[in-house]
Amino acid sequence: MLKALEERGALESINGHIAVGWLLVEDLVMVVVLVLLPPLSHWQGDSFSVGIHTKPLWFVFGLTLLKISTFIAFMLLVGRRYFPKLLWLVARTGSRELFTLCVITAAISIAYVASKLFGVSFALGAFFAGMIMRESSFSHRAAEESLPLRDAFAVLFFVSVGMLFNPSVLVEQPLQILIVVGIIIIGKSIAAFVLVLAFRYPLQSALIVSASLAQIGEFSFILAELGVRLGMLPAEGQSFILAGALISIAINPLVFKLVNPVLAWINSCPGLLHFLERAQDSLTELPMSTKDDYLAGQVVLVGYGRVGKRVAHLLSEKNIPYVVVEENRELIASLRAAGFPAVYGDASEPSVLIQSHIAHASMLMIVIADTIYLRKIIQYAHQLNPKIEIVVRTHDEEEAVLLQNEISGKVFFAEEELAKSMGEYALNRFGKL
Repeated sequence: MLKALEERGALESINGHIAVGWLLVEDLVMVVVLVLLPPLSHWQGDSFSVGIHTKPLWFVFGLTLLKISTFIAFMLLVGRRYFPKLLWLVARTGSRELFTLCVITAAISIAYVASKLFGVSFALGAFFAGMIMRESSFSHRAAEESLPLRDAFAVLFFVSVGMLFNPSVLVEQPLQILIVVGIIIIGKSIAAFVLVLAFRYPLQSALIVSASLAQIGEFSFILAELGVRLGMLPAEGQSFILAGALISIAINPLVFKLVNPVLAWINSCPGLLHFLERAQDSLTELPMSTKDDYLAGQVVLVGYGRVGKRVAHLLSEKNIPYVVVEENRELIASLRAAGFPAVYGDASEPSVLIQSHIAHASMLMIVIADTIYLRKIIQYAHQLNPKIEIVVRTHDEEEAVLLQNEISGKVFFAEEELAKSMGEYALNRFGKL
């Protein structure tokens, strides 16, 4: 998913942030499931059967919670105090190999102790091992040194997954596989689509996020294996999950390509479009009280990230009126509260540009990093205001040359501008400027 978002230039956009945040929440929920699944495997009605003994529900959950709490307290008190010191002592030797070995040994040891002494799953123990390592001042070095090993372990992990997978189920039970794939791709996508719209994000954001999440990943393999080991899932069910996961990952790029056609189809159906966007958001249009200075001759600033904030600050210092267009609803709400004119929405939609009064604007500044929708924004801006001056930024040198030939304005190639500033500083320092 991350690779697909990166290829589209959307990883640093609000859509990418939503998708990545969703994945993080999924992983955290899976940690909780890994904790609760072993005791749940003995559930019988309102009690749990452990061996020949039957224990009440509250007792088993209380005992599980006590074990987890004890392990967390142990790691916070002991791990955070002594593990950074251990890394520091090993780092003093100057041996990279010994440092890497120490990191791996510590991680495996913590995971093993969690599993054997506290009854916590090995995966959860490894998760907390990473949290403890992060507390050390050598955490960045530990991550850097173990990066090649991470790739090796990833290969071993997927080799083990391949050994668990029975490919004959694809031929023997294709209908069941299709149902599982449908649940993963369609079911998960619909859930993500509805939730993103419920939080009042644009339709395009909902489609991109739902396409990003139309797959399941590594945690599903771990969960399926644990279910089989605990007797909660038949081996055949594990093969279904593995097949569904592999197929969903393989066809995810195709799902991404359906975003624009689906969006165009929804836009061509006024009734459906009105239903999906039935809750009119007050942030999608400028207030009636907006001063005339911001409705004509203004700068339309698309994007309010790290670059956009600095540009806006410079414009404010010189009392140059501007209107911000941004997909992050929280940012727009904070700008409105501070008294700045801002429009919430996707700038590649003509309706959003119209709400920013681009038809009477003097300049359009596009500072977002999303290169996919850059040309759409420029195209609609020219249609709405043929004489508008357009200023854009890009990280691609070839793209910069092409854009400069297409627009009447200025294209800033980020790396070139940075090199100029650093070079000018050096020349000025040595009196050559």
